[in-house]
Amino acid sequence: MPDAPLLDIADLHINFATPASPVAAVRGLSLTLGQERLAIVGESGSGKSATMRAALGLLPATASVKAQRLAFRGQNLLGLAPKRWRTLRGRHIAMVVQDPRQGFTPVHSLGAQMIEMLVRHRALTRRAAWREAEAMLAEVQIRDPSQVLRQYPHELSGGMAQRAMIAMMLAGEPALLIADEATSALDVVVQQQILALIDTQVRRRGMGLILISHQLDLVARFADRILVMYAGRVVEELRGGTAALQPVHPYTIGLLHCRPTPASFGRALPVLTRDPAWLA
Repeated sequence: MPDAPLLDIADLHINFATPASPVAAVRGLSLTLGQERLAIVGESGSGKSATMRAALGLLPATASVKAQRLAFRGQNLLGLAPKRWRTLRGRHIAMVVQDPRQGFTPVHSLGAQMIEMLVRHRALTRRAAWREAEAMLAEVQIRDPSQVLRQYPHELSGGMAQRAMIAMMLAGEPALLIADEATSALDVVVQQQILALIDTQVRRRGMGLILISHQLDLVARFADRILVMYAGRVVEELRGGTAALQPVHPYTIGLLHCRPTPASFGRALPVLTRDPAWLA
């Protein structure tokens, strides 16, 4: 379906089974994504990652997923066969995870893993895949790509490992890239560099992007739209592309006030006061 949105979610509910009773992680979420940059922001447990992992078929067996619609480019993702999921992941939808060392296999070199992905998803020969892997590492500003491909994940710095992970995810030429807390394990300077790198690549390739983050002010200028999630629901949508945010919902305002700033150094940060009405 050429005119279908990249991602179309309607009334999504995700529950996790526990010994006591089911826990609702996502409660009636709906969103539509085209070839745009969308940020999803909220505290831990708000349902951000669970929503995207449902769209990738990566939730554990303890999770139950129900929705009126969960589709990628018009294709229903509910009940998709495992073989079809393997075709979809990496080639059409790719995810950059929080800690790149968790995304790589530690016992294989970076080159072996990139070549395996390129051979599987783009049907390249191993020689052509090596050349493509070198080109992708160079594109994400890694020096001496040939040497880096021979290294193992533990031999790379955090910033370089994240660049390499971005290169591997982009090498499959997906239509949608999901960056799940892709900068939270990095220092402040490298965070900005990685987000700028992702932004450049997404714009150049005409892809859709979903940025998942705790840091509203960090991702604001790299997104066209921002969804703020609380307790499994979207409580506010903001216009992105600028650091001058104008939130209305008290939860969003509280998130911004609770973040540390140079002016708050040495002082206790405000504590978010929650209203039970936010759950209604």
